[in-house]
Amino acid sequence: MNAIDLLYSQGFGTRRHCIALIEEGYFELSTGLANSQQASPPEFRICRDAYCEIEEFLKDTVSPAHDQSHDQSHDQSHDQTHHLSHDLSGLAYRVESVIWHYHPTAYVMLNKPMGIECSQKPSNWPSVYTLLPAPLRQRPRKGASPGVQAVGRLDQDTTGLLLLSDDGQFIHKMSSPKHHVPKVYEVTTEDTLDQRVCDKLLSGVHLKDEYELTFAHSAELTGETTLRLTLTQGKYHQFKRMLGATGHKVVKLHRSHIGPLNIPIELSFAMWRWLSKAEVDSLFL
Repeated sequence: MNAIDLLYSQGFGTRRHCIALIEEGYFELSTGLANSQQASPPEFRICRDAYCEIEEFLKDTVSPAHDQSHDQSHDQSHDQTHHLSHDLSGLAYRVESVIWHYHPTAYVMLNKPMGIECSQKPSNWPSVYTLLPAPLRQRPRKGASPGVQAVGRLDQDTTGLLLLSDDGQFIHKMSSPKHHVPKVYEVTTEDTLDQRVCDKLLSGVHLKDEYELTFAHSAELTGETTLRLTLTQGKYHQFKRMLGATGHKVVKLHRSHIGPLNIPIELSFAMWRWLSKAEVDSLFL
């Protein structure tokens, strides 16, 4: 992979724009190795050659001169750079002073705030995509709209965990009711709840224009007007309709979990972060 391909694949604009970033000195590559476990922050070197092969650049920056044992360092360097020829995941680079890491495919989580629509073309509220940096919105996707796409949607007045990706297979798996991915919501109602409400949700309720019963995967009271509800479907306004079928009005809805994932304490509303490989793997199980 050359420098142009790297920047283009990561969403930094057209190839022409990527060439300009490189030739004008706004692109820097880490002199460390991809997936390095070094505690110290990476060092960077400006790369002005738009056609520079990334793997060759990394090989050139691995030097045994500073090690006490030339042979040992050379062997270690060879092993590491050989690995890089197959996998650049995690490679650090810097564009216009901002540090990024190379991700062949994007998997991110976002803590959605209230008053945001999960749409590329919102009608009344700002789009959730405005909370993401331009490279995530511009990542090229063959035969599809560019950028990461939301995995399902949350209403503008619903907060919580939202996944986004540019992996079509992942989006389909996580969105399809056939895969029964559990999603946990914290629900607040206008009036008092009791165990009978949970029992109704578990035994199934009739929704308007639905012929079959709709069931909660689990339901438990967490307070006088709050309950924790888990569903494996994703019907339109499902939570509000299900609670409405029991005679209660939802006034607050927050998604706390998708499968094994929850919202980290440090991820405040409107913030996002990359999913780790272990987190992505856990969703594919």
